[in-house]
Amino acid sequence: MASLTYELVLAGLAIGSAAALSGIGLIVTHRATGVLNLAHGAVAMLCAYVLRQLAVDWHWPLPLAAATTLLLFAPAVGLLLDRAVFRPLSALGTDPARTLVASIAVFVLLVGGAALVWGEGARADAPEVFGDSPWPPLAAVLLLALTVGAVTRRTRFGRSLRAVVDNRPLAVLGGIDANRVAAAGWAFGSFTAGLTGVLLAPYVRLDPYGLPLLVVEVIAVAALARMRSLPVAIGAALLLGIAQSQLTRLHPEGWAGPLLQSLSANLFVVALLAAALLYPSPGPGVNVHSPTPRALGDAHSPAPRTLVSAHSPRPRPGVNVHSPGPQARGSDHSPGRPLSWRVRPLPLLVAALLLLPLLLTGNELRAALPVPATAVVLLSLVVVSGRSGQIALGQAAYAGLGALFTALLADGRLPWLPPLPVLPSLLLAVALTAPLGLLTGWPAIRRHGLALALTTLAFGVAVSRFVLNQPYATAGLGVARPAAFTSDRAYYALALGLLLLCLLLVARLRGGRSGRALAALRDHEEGASAAGVRVPLWKVLSFVVGAALAALGGGLLSMSAQAFTPTAFDPVRGLLWFAVVMLLGADRLLTACTGALLLVLLDAGSSTSLAAILTGTLLLLPGLLGQRNRTPSPLRRYRTPSLLGRRGRPPGASGASPARTELRAWGRAGKGAAPSLRAHPAAAPPSPDTAPPSSVAPPHPRTAQASSEAPPHPRTNQANSEAPPHPRTAPASPGASLQAHHLTLTYGPFTALNTVTLPVPPSRITALIGPNGAGKSTLFHLLCGTLRPTSGRITLNSVDITRHPAHTRTRLGIARTFQQLAVFPSLTVEENVLLGAEQGHRRDLPPAEATESALRLLSLDGSVRHHPAANLPTGTLRRVELARALAGRPHTLLLDEPAAGLDAAETAALARVLAALAADGTAILVVEHDLDLVADIAHTVHVLTAGALVAEPTPQEPPP
Repeated sequence: MASLTYELVLAGLAIGSAAALSGIGLIVTHRATGVLNLAHGAVAMLCAYVLRQLAVDWHWPLPLAAATTLLLFAPAVGLLLDRAVFRPLSALGTDPARTLVASIAVFVLLVGGAALVWGEGARADAPEVFGDSPWPPLAAVLLLALTVGAVTRRTRFGRSLRAVVDNRPLAVLGGIDANRVAAAGWAFGSFTAGLTGVLLAPYVRLDPYGLPLLVVEVIAVAALARMRSLPVAIGAALLLGIAQSQLTRLHPEGWAGPLLQSLSANLFVVALLAAALLYPSPGPGVNVHSPTPRALGDAHSPAPRTLVSAHSPRPRPGVNVHSPGPQARGSDHSPGRPLSWRVRPLPLLVAALLLLPLLLTGNELRAALPVPATAVVLLSLVVVSGRSGQIALGQAAYAGLGALFTALLADGRLPWLPPLPVLPSLLLAVALTAPLGLLTGWPAIRRHGLALALTTLAFGVAVSRFVLNQPYATAGLGVARPAAFTSDRAYYALALGLLLLCLLLVARLRGGRSGRALAALRDHEEGASAAGVRVPLWKVLSFVVGAALAALGGGLLSMSAQAFTPTAFDPVRGLLWFAVVMLLGADRLLTACTGALLLVLLDAGSSTSLAAILTGTLLLLPGLLGQRNRTPSPLRRYRTPSLLGRRGRPPGASGASPARTELRAWGRAGKGAAPSLRAHPAAAPPSPDTAPPSSVAPPHPRTAQASSEAPPHPRTNQANSEAPPHPRTAPASPGASLQAHHLTLTYGPFTALNTVTLPVPPSRITALIGPNGAGKSTLFHLLCGTLRPTSGRITLNSVDITRHPAHTRTRLGIARTFQQLAVFPSLTVEENVLLGAEQGHRRDLPPAEATESALRLLSLDGSVRHHPAANLPTGTLRRVELARALAGRPHTLLLDEPAAGLDAAETAALARVLAALAADGTAILVVEHDLDLVADIAHTVHVLTAGALVAEPTPQEPPP
């Protein structure tokens, strides 16, 4: 027994060493480039084939063949991938979806190339470089880990690598060649992939399909290490390898036998699923400027990325921002615009191709049967990835479950249910699978980018291994067609009819209020939450609808083949479906039909390897061609830096009053007692029935004037004739008062806020100033609900709302804007504002009327209202964001540097609007670096430094 245990430990060490090598390569590549390399296994397979070609077919000495493969060929593959694929893509941005599609394309291309060169059959004569002993591979693992640690900590290149990992843009500005760091990461990652393939090839079958997917499962090791810690990755790999070997000695009887056998063969899959679900990730709407850890894959990006680049309209030179632009995708037409019908050739062509099989017979018709079913599955990705912006790599699992449930229900294998007809079985299978969308939808609430990609991939692999490929559940299953649709032509017509119904359903979901909410979620998740969109609900809903559509498509696929085939729902198939949808345009209904035609056409070819090569090439071309003809992204304008002080005002346009001088001093120093400021004449008086808090300075006597007209503002002489007139808005909720009580927020030893108490009274403009790093943004995000305090509470009318999320606070009447613009570029100006009206606080006014009021207030009611927000200048976008916040009729308005990027005229118009809003009873909090604007509009100024308020303003009795 002891001998058996020792032998199993040695076998487990061999498996664990290979997994550890793969984990080291994935971690180093990810840290150097920010890419989760799904093609790692394909590179391992390719290197194993090259070693076999050199040592077995060409009879090279094994040491020479191994050295050539590992030291020359493998790094060269990594450098080629970096230079030809991922470096051009990095110039387009760090969108995780784009890099995932590229790695999937490389995966498919390498698999197809290997199958074309060496054939698709398994090879059992792979040479053993290290023999049967596990100690040389283990020594290689430890040596590589020590080398990586020493290089990272003790060399100049290591310091450059750490700088790139911490902040890639800042490292580039510091003179570090990030491309050189990335190239080294790719070369090292490919070397470890080659070493993994060389180690595993003698123990598993060497074929183009098995080994790459096996290495994909080993991503669990890197995920358990949080893509950072090499010791954790090595320890996890060795423990999993030993545990997997030890499980083979157990042979329980009954139902537990097949289950344990499946567990022992797929222990790394269990670890991958556990690592993906337990991986810590930030809550919804985490402030990208706070020191909280970001989601996996976000370490190299300044803000959480979504799939905007796949479908956001690009700016076109010469576009007049005041002319009606193209309609935003996702709605049939913009509100208030007449429908225009145009004949489009591409949809007509696709429709003709879908109808063409009805005229075919024999093998041609049989080959076209999967087209409608595949289109339904791809339609699920249009909903999940295209419209709601989530990365979904596990849709093949839902399709497989739909097919499996359909077969089991029709065969009567589910307990307590008799055999059902095929169509009711299909519908019930969809109903059973749809709730399982929560398995990926619920984790998606708190995950973004590559963390979400890992979660959905882990779910797809786990379902494939533990459900779809288990003989005790799937053996002998066949799927008959409905009685009236047994012929190929009749069944194709049935599938085509169901596809049409699904297209209408998704078109309905993409239009109207639901379409705007999903588009906002996709374009800017934190902005959508601030607009009142229930982000968790819509995320879960998109995954549930996607699971239902995928299950329907999977059931139709099994009916077209009249058999349940687990290989039709392999996880690689899910990766390919995702890549094709992203390639053709994720937010287009036409993508599902076009992608289905393309995939079925390629599958129907005579050579699977040539089809794989063609597919991989097609997936790579758009990214590579986009690098040559790329234009600046419209989203880059949203990151306009805050300009301190006067933003290009004409000389002498605004003098330095004593209040401004004092404010500048406090903004620079942030020490001592806060100044007591009297309100500027532009500021509105308090409501007569609301006594000012003791910390609020009384208004200036000159402010006691009628509020029916806007008081003169010192900057109005700079404003042009387009400055908005004094607006009349709906009165705020009487007495609505937001207040922070002793808020403290800490991150480990760092204290961002220290017992801060801040009132935001109605009919007042409260300003918050202080030096950079003082904690202003942290306090702002606590009030908005995007962060939660370590201690303290936030009340609204004495009701504790500390644990309320951002969208709930918006619906309670607390609206906000962002320092970095949070408009939705795929929606028009009018749709942006309409979204705020639909999701906001007050619902007693029809959304269309509230939208019109907000558009008129911010001078957006002209032709610009129909223009996509992606093509507008910063000043207009600031007005769009403010109009969206006001369309919900809030009683409290929180503004984070609202004047950033505005010129003098726009700033003057903004000051007039804010003064009028305060006059109508709105409570306003402004975090602003422009001390001139603060001095002009604020009733009360609070100074924050080092996470604490310096002092409260000195109360004064109002003059008689």
